[in-house]
Amino acid sequence: MGRMYTTEVNAVAVTAIQDFFEVNAPADGVVIIHSAFIGQTSDAGDAAAEILSVQISRTDNSVAGSGGSVVTARPHEVGDAAFGGTTEVNNTTQTTVTTELRSEAFNVQAGWFYQPAPSERIVISPSGTVVVEITAPADSLTMHGSITFEEIGG
Repeated sequence: MGRMYTTEVNAVAVTAIQDFFEVNAPADGVVIIHSAFIGQTSDAGDAAAEILSVQISRTDNSVAGSGGSVVTARPHEVGDAAFGGTTEVNNTTQTTVTTELRSEAFNVQAGWFYQPAPSERIVISPSGTVVVEITAPADSLTMHGSITFEEIGG
């Protein structure tokens, strides 16, 4: 097993379609996505219920997303090495060259949780990128989320 990391988003106002997560593998290692979660804390009533789409896509990273933030992935093991790649969150100018791998939808009141069986985990090749995109909500949502992944090599 490789080194495990998590990147998170905490209490961000989301108003537009975006690459909620972007994970860029290092040039000398692969990354395996283990799980991802997206939820919100601002729309609790039935009248505010809405459905958002989520797409997980692979990109060649020739046109990276922007408008968000670079976030340092946190290692699960104290004292472990820093993640060899990079992660970004909330890129409102999305990457443009993608191959969709999964397409799902979720009720914002329930949130979205992705935890595939080991044989269905997405593997990011060296220097590759995977993004988790969400569609624009009807109104501003205070969103939270995390993505957990493993780095092998690097």
